Amino acid sequence: MAGPEEIWLPLVDEPVGNIVAQIQAEDPDIDRLVGSPHRILAFRTFAYIRVGLLLGELLFDQERQADDADGTWVEALLRDPRHHDALHREVRAVAEEIAADPKYADDEPLGPDDAARERFREFARKQLAGD
Repeated sequence: MAGPEEIWLPLVDEPVGNIVAQIQAEDPDIDRLVGSPHRILAFRTFAYIRVGLLLGELLFDQERQADDADGTWVEALLRDPRHHDALHREVRAVAEEIAADPKYADDEPLGPDDAARERFREFARKQLAGD
């Protein structure tokens, strides 16, 4: 049986994956909340599902106008700041739920912590100063 590090699940890409990635980039606190390999996998899985469901609801609730024809229906929905805010709240809620889940409490962080970064910077300064 493969270990958890060896499992790769293809996740939804366009446009849901891009929306989640954009919101994640806009809210750096999300990375802090889900900053471990298992948390990020759970976060992406559930964020993609919940964003997809919300987009479906918004599609049925909104009439498309003729001026929306220049892009996809998702782009048309995202032009409205209310929809973007709703999607951000949904993605943020997923991150907070994953962060609060006790089964991820012992997960190692994804990447180095601040102290390790500072040690590396100091090492790099010393190495570069010696050249």
